[in-house]
Amino acid sequence: MDVVNQLVAQGQFTILKQPLGFIKVLQWIFAIFAFSTCGSYSGMFKMSVECKNRSESDLGIEVEFEYPFRLHQVYFDAPTCKGENPERLFLVGDYSSSAEFFVTIGVFSFLYAMASLSVYCFLLEKYRENCKGPQIDFVVSAVFAFMWLVSSCAWAKGLSDVKTATDPERVVTLIAACEEPENRCREVNDPKVSGLNTSVAFGFINLILWIGNLWFVFKETGWMAAFGGTYVPSQEKQPAPDSFAQEGYAQQDPYAGSQGGYQPEYGQQGYNEEGGYSQGYEQQPTSFSNQM
Repeated sequence: MDVVNQLVAQGQFTILKQPLGFIKVLQWIFAIFAFSTCGSYSGMFKMSVECKNRSESDLGIEVEFEYPFRLHQVYFDAPTCKGENPERLFLVGDYSSSAEFFVTIGVFSFLYAMASLSVYCFLLEKYRENCKGPQIDFVVSAVFAFMWLVSSCAWAKGLSDVKTATDPERVVTLIAACEEPENRCREVNDPKVSGLNTSVAFGFINLILWIGNLWFVFKETGWMAAFGGTYVPSQEKQPAPDSFAQEGYAQQDPYAGSQGGYQPEYGQQGYNEEGGYSQGYEQQPTSFSNQM
């Protein structure tokens, strides 16, 4: 308990009140709703076959199916109305790929949202260090947004096919006895798929949340400065300040002209062999003794 209390005391839970953390909480919650409503589903529909010979009729044929909707493995026994043993029939279709894909994306989204919330609350400074954490978060969030789009569309199509394959009016056409006009076949109960409809809705809600979250993560990446023009790529080297100063001096030097500028003749001006100073003029100065 002491360790837990210490972690709670050190946590920066104010981030949960900001859009960056608040949307992650919503993603965590709606991911649970999405994969739980789909992965925990089980349904049932009922049919009746009334034969000409009432003793052979079966007025309560129940067909149960569930996630992951491998309907080709779901079977039921129907009367033949010919005095023979009931025949075993199977439903048509395998829609496990789209359903399992949808649930997998929901589970991984739930885990990533939970991990992100832990980082936001306890390692926020490390997360924002060098902007690498937000950049990784942005890329992963973009991938999840795309995966939610694909999985939600795939599961919406799969659910439509599941509804068609489990429609009692369609299933009774598989029963050979129902082709005889003297026998009467009808549906008793339709399967309740409201939970599956909700799972599709939760899938698209998650898509909206993950797309909306991209903007708030993008502001943490530091890429906005690059798009604003304040970022200088490393391959474009800027001129050194000294070179600017020299170029500016060369352009503004009043002595620089077509003759190459003023350059003193050091061969005519310098120290002579005796250590005296010679200026290179034709008229030599008189010595101090002669002036006296």
